[in-house]
Amino acid sequence: MYDICCVGHITLDKVITAKSVVRMAGGTSFYFSSAISNMNLKYLLITSLAQQEMDFVNSLRGKGIEVDVSPSEHTVYFENNYAENQDHRTQRVLQKADPFTALQLLSVKAGIFHLGPLLADDIPVEIISLLSKKGKVSLDVQGYLRKVKNEKVYSVDWPDKKKALQYINILKANESEMEVLTGCTDAKKAAIILFEWGVKEIVITLGSRGSLIYDGVDFYHIPAFRPATDVVDATGCGDTYMAGYLYQKIKGSGFQFAGEFAAAMATLKIESSGPFTGTEKDVTALLANAEERALYSL
Repeated sequence: MYDICCVGHITLDKVITAKSVVRMAGGTSFYFSSAISNMNLKYLLITSLAQQEMDFVNSLRGKGIEVDVSPSEHTVYFENNYAENQDHRTQRVLQKADPFTALQLLSVKAGIFHLGPLLADDIPVEIISLLSKKGKVSLDVQGYLRKVKNEKVYSVDWPDKKKALQYINILKANESEMEVLTGCTDAKKAAIILFEWGVKEIVITLGSRGSLIYDGVDFYHIPAFRPATDVVDATGCGDTYMAGYLYQKIKGSGFQFAGEFAAAMATLKIESSGPFTGTEKDVTALLANAEERALYSL
């Protein structure tokens, strides 16, 4: 029995910023797994990629991460182009991987299944339904809101959202994703709508303006924290946030502390290129100076 099982493709990423062009492993599963690897819990990653990118899996296993990998003809290949304000990016998809199947997940038992689809057909709704009978389901919704046309990525609504969201315990969306899903630009109103559609717990990340958590009763306002250095690379910050959040939820922490722990992890990640490599002690040290480093929050 695992505490957390993450399901998602590892990608080949080309990250373009004003300061650099870097090629690296990426995707929700990669950043989430890397961020949670130094935390005290039993964890499994289920992923799929092409043989030529198996070094990415070997790298994760080298960190002590248990990985169940299925072969795919191609690895998902993303090009992420960040503007000077790293809250915003444009994307291209140069390759797609095979979708996941129920057979890959039938024998897995976990307290929380964290799903990280990168494209709309990565994880069929039937798999969400299956996993909801085995444990709590956490979903980073971004992939279901992406349509690829001529390699370019466009934001689209999720046709099966009401069918699928009834099975979701924890939903993570950023500001633009919540608007595509609900039609609302107000985070509180969007969270209420998502709760009415069946989601038990909503996490909305708002970049440098912090994040909002809603459990159907109360709203929890989570500040963003000021990085100690210049912002280097925002890729994977949302995944790092969710690694910290779900880790604290597994430990039994309340919404406010879990959110602040998650925000602190994301801040430490944004200070360098690549995934979060810190420890729980590093996050706790940042939180000890939280008042000095807190940015504006709702």
